[in-house]
Amino acid sequence: MKDAFGLPQSLLVLGGTSEIALATTRRLIARRTRTVWLAGRPSPALDEAAGHLRGLGAEVHTVAFDALDAASHEAVLGKVFAEGDIDMVLLAFGILGDQAHDEREPQAAVRVAQTNYTGAVSAGLVCARALQSQGHGSLVVLSSVAGERARRADFIYGSSKAGLDAFAQGLGDALHGTGVHVMVVRPGFVRSKMTAGLDGSPFATTPEAVATAVELGLRRRSETVWVPGALRMVMSALRHLPRGVFRRLPL
Repeated sequence: MKDAFGLPQSLLVLGGTSEIALATTRRLIARRTRTVWLAGRPSPALDEAAGHLRGLGAEVHTVAFDALDAASHEAVLGKVFAEGDIDMVLLAFGILGDQAHDEREPQAAVRVAQTNYTGAVSAGLVCARALQSQGHGSLVVLSSVAGERARRADFIYGSSKAGLDAFAQGLGDALHGTGVHVMVVRPGFVRSKMTAGLDGSPFATTPEAVATAVELGLRRRSETVWVPGALRMVMSALRHLPRGVFRRLPL
């Protein structure tokens, strides 16, 4: 069960090798989390992550999970929830894609959309139903400021995150009053292996900073978390710019 500050004792991570997810998991283990399920494609990286978290004192299990195999989600995730209550689900899987390449290869663009949106819808609904059945828990969804307004530079990725963000907000409304808390996290550019080699931004952040914001959001039972917080006002302004002006910005 979660403590008085909303922090989980048990955690299911969808996207078990995500740097943001692992930074968040480490932070939660340092606070209270004792049981962790890392769900992802079987790989040495997943095993290494599990071993590292065990070294921090947590009981860690790995689960073979593929975001693109939606037909398997109910069975795979159902087995996790059958082992006992899960206090928090962190939906952290996703791919950035390569905008220039994906524009030329539509199937590559479809893979970005299916991973970031379709897979998240499937897994999110399965977990939401399980959390609702147990009567408590948090579903934390890693979205992105890229979903706030599509940019020329990454509109394929941005559109997939826009869909994810809208889905998560609607799911939160649907679950309001059921004992299940949905929190959407909107980081800016995150310096990580996934973004290595890409230009950053004045509001670039780190996996550790996102983890800190997630903890604070859980304690406050926030519904939306911006990382860094200043992006809330920045994106509000950008969202309402006339399209012709927005096109000319060096974004």
